[in-house]
Amino acid sequence: MRLFIAVELPDEVRAVLKGGLGALRRDLPPARWVRAEAMHLTLKFLGEQRPEFVEAIDPVLAGALSALRPVAVELGGGGFFPHERRPRVAWLGGRAVGLDEWAKVVDEAAAELGLEREARPFALHLTLARLERPWGARAIEDFLVRVGKWRFSEFVAREAVLFQSELKPTGAEYTALRRWAVGEAESNGPQPGRGSDAAPAGKRS
Repeated sequence: MRLFIAVELPDEVRAVLKGGLGALRRDLPPARWVRAEAMHLTLKFLGEQRPEFVEAIDPVLAGALSALRPVAVELGGGGFFPHERRPRVAWLGGRAVGLDEWAKVVDEAAAELGLEREARPFALHLTLARLERPWGARAIEDFLVRVGKWRFSEFVAREAVLFQSELKPTGAEYTALRRWAVGEAESNGPQPGRGSDAAPAGKRS
């Protein structure tokens, strides 16, 4: 089973992504664009695991994540990995104070079950495209300006989801296997407009 743990995106966020990506795909150089329906805020990619892994990590994360708090997520701004001078991946960034704590808890739980810890700190981002070849300066600037104009409603992340990814001829299909609620009550969560965190500085898919 190919597994990863992520935060789901609200429908209104996916709608903005779908509209914006359509224009980018039409006007920018060739790239492997990610479908808006396939996007998640990935906390950790777990790779190929046996079915028993799901049963093993379930109680560990259920308890650990329940002690944390919901997180306000505000998406916005774009960039490239590893950098603009040699772009390979185009991404959408954002701010979400506390989501790095979610990722840390997930990473620790997976390490307890024998998985390798993440070498780099968590960096909130959505992969928009994987470039088939480096873009020129004009295309890079066009991408940054356009994505910088996208406007998303802030949303509050309240659960982490364990997904199974299945590669099919029509594209990857995702099945939610487990959902873990975060926090005890809505009143303990962040209020709109209070999120602030750095945009991506590391690499995570």
